[in-house]
Amino acid sequence: MRYCRFLTPQGPQYGAVETVNGSDTITRLLPAFAEDVGCVLSGAEFAAVPLKDAWLLPPVLPSKIICVGRNYRAHASELGNEVPSEPLLFFKPPSAIIGNGEAIVRPKISQRVDYEGELGIVIGKRCSKLAQEEDVREYIRGYTVVNDVTARDLQKKDSQWARAKGFDTFCPVGPVVTDEIEPFAGVELTTRLNEEEKQRGNTGDFIFDIPTMLRYISAIFTLEPGDLIATGTPSGVSPMQAGDVVEVTVEGIGTLRNTVA
Repeated sequence: MRYCRFLTPQGPQYGAVETVNGSDTITRLLPAFAEDVGCVLSGAEFAAVPLKDAWLLPPVLPSKIICVGRNYRAHASELGNEVPSEPLLFFKPPSAIIGNGEAIVRPKISQRVDYEGELGIVIGKRCSKLAQEEDVREYIRGYTVVNDVTARDLQKKDSQWARAKGFDTFCPVGPVVTDEIEPFAGVELTTRLNEEEKQRGNTGDFIFDIPTMLRYISAIFTLEPGDLIATGTPSGVSPMQAGDVVEVTVEGIGTLRNTVA
């Protein structure tokens, strides 16, 4: 199933996304997930609407956003870093989340703000200390697209990354969540800046694969439904300027598009 979260006259709603006559379309409303306590399924009649015409909201409301750094060898190398021997974790605050079409706002105290296109994992079932023999797929609701926006100069200046990674608008997510792809086998990811391709990677090139990430993370933090894991970015990061348009595409999910202010 593919789904989105979008704005209606009755408020935010979840919708099933299906292909109708070759176009992605919101065909029906869905009940809200348990973590979205303020969303009630509308009783109003619903007419199908093209996804491109909907006012899309972030499709996730995580209690926490856990990111895996330097999970592609080429990206670690391009920034002059060693390849990690175990997953390198950091947090983004949920307040950093914005949806497809919203603007990334560069903070005045930073002189370099970079895009980082990534695959996002959405947790669907509470999990803690996953055993080696457990199938991690049972705990995954689906996958989405994430842009791990980073104030690169502040990241280099600080001894930890909370400030560089945590500004408001620094976590674009969307446009949909889907369980219809198989990133375990490898899916393509590309990032374009003003229509010029800047990043191209494949989840098959992860240093730490998805089962390894989930077992490692769940040994430290209890993962709750709706939590978001950003799995790392390929090489090709570079700065964004006001007026730019950044587009991150993950094969089988779609394109997350944001302007830069």
